[in-house]
Amino acid sequence: MDLNTIGEVARPKPGDTALDWRDGDAWLAGGTWLFSEPQPHLRRLIDLHGLGWAPLTVSDRGLEIAATCEIARLVAFAAPDEWIAAPLIGECCRAFLSSFKIWNTATVGGNVCMSLPAGPMISLTVALEGVCRILNRDGGERRVPVEDFVTGNHQNVLQPGDLLRSIELPASAMRKRTCFRRISLTHLGRSTALLAGTLDPRDGVFMLTVSASTERPYRLAFTKLPDAADLRARLEREIPKFFDDVHGTPEYRRHMTLYLAEEIRRELADHKISDKVQP
Repeated sequence: MDLNTIGEVARPKPGDTALDWRDGDAWLAGGTWLFSEPQPHLRRLIDLHGLGWAPLTVSDRGLEIAATCEIARLVAFAAPDEWIAAPLIGECCRAFLSSFKIWNTATVGGNVCMSLPAGPMISLTVALEGVCRILNRDGGERRVPVEDFVTGNHQNVLQPGDLLRSIELPASAMRKRTCFRRISLTHLGRSTALLAGTLDPRDGVFMLTVSASTERPYRLAFTKLPDAADLRARLEREIPKFFDDVHGTPEYRRHMTLYLAEEIRRELADHKISDKVQP
């Protein structure tokens, strides 16, 4: 869609730190949402591609995903062998309601900043204990866990002029065993519920991330795998309400969240037993 109110496109270069944010500005990365509907309040776009951020950076600390990293690049990522959580990346990328053309344009940061309940990059980065690196409008920098970054349906902690620079996934999370479950009312529809569980093979810590069925993501941590009753009680206690839209009623989302959570618990429990019997 043509944005006929845009009078200027700024293209900062690598190393630029003063981006001169003004009222009526918008950051431009993939632009798949930005150009999908009228934006009459916008006057200028700031194209982030010229900043030259490396899409994916692997280090001893883990994986840093630039906000401008396209989904296609992320799904093609070849992780180190010891990062057994890596298959979760592909599973979440395939949860996108999008074509291959969107994969090659849409960015990880754009999906997180849209902060929709069904944003699969939110699900992925919360499950893998991601931390947002945010460049403040005043030139400072702060870090916020992704689970705290998203505060509601299409709501997050960014203030006007703030910029999501990257998301950092710790190596410790990438070495965890994972389990993924998703349901949609239609075969290629938006997620009604998307859950991901992780199990640390070293200390037995279990984490369950609930998204799509709720307005914001929830990550529940347990010192060990809970039994079915404890898991259900914790979910019912810590999730006050479920999302309501054309993709699922709150009652249905609650039911499927509890059902899929138990499936994840059982699968990871089976993996834990099989790990113990390995020579």
